[in-house]
Amino acid sequence: MRNPFKYFKTSPEIIRLAVMMYIRFPLSLRNVEDLLHERGIDITHETVRFWWNRFGPLFASSIRKRRVANGSYSNWAWHLDEVFVKINGELHYLWRAVDHEGEVLEAYVTKRRDRKAALRFLRKAIKRYGRPEAIVTDKLQSYKSAFRELGMSRRQETGRWLNNRAENSHVPFRRRERVMGKFRSFETLQKFVSTHSSVHNHFSHERHLSRREIFKENRSAALAEWRQLAA
Repeated sequence: MRNPFKYFKTSPEIIRLAVMMYIRFPLSLRNVEDLLHERGIDITHETVRFWWNRFGPLFASSIRKRRVANGSYSNWAWHLDEVFVKINGELHYLWRAVDHEGEVLEAYVTKRRDRKAALRFLRKAIKRYGRPEAIVTDKLQSYKSAFRELGMSRRQETGRWLNNRAENSHVPFRRRERVMGKFRSFETLQKFVSTHSSVHNHFSHERHLSRREIFKENRSAALAEWRQLAA
């Protein structure tokens, strides 16, 4: 594999740190600049922007490949949901597929919320992860039409409270959206949600379900693995 840091004078460790801080936490570019300055690292917010655009998708792709290879997701039940996102005042839709443990499987942005959009989203997720045993959705008719075309109508489940898992998965993204001051292009939104989902999966340990000792071990392991990305 070609070294992605080959022509950069800055240490790869600093680049990974800046990218992680910006994507993982609800911080602005200037917040990251100030926090790094306190550590004696003098860069501009535009450098942080360049780094996350250049290395964010690369790190996210590496995380996704490892998790797919290790089977760190479940095909028992998927939860699908979509939210409204505005780009320069124009309405778009962010579709998200989450497994029953909260692992974000796929995030996909479309201009419409019709059958074709639902079909593209489902095919993209199924191609990467295979077909689940059950899929929980809201009562959007686009899902019903798409499942009928894929021959998966019997796997669909709908209910008032069944899809809370997917709806809760939108919360971290909404926090980041407020800090970033909305999005200005379709491509930037798609790139960010894909990268943010992978990074969120990597550092999400459900600390409320584990003892403190186990959580600390998992957190240290995730951080060590992050430092090896694109090494």
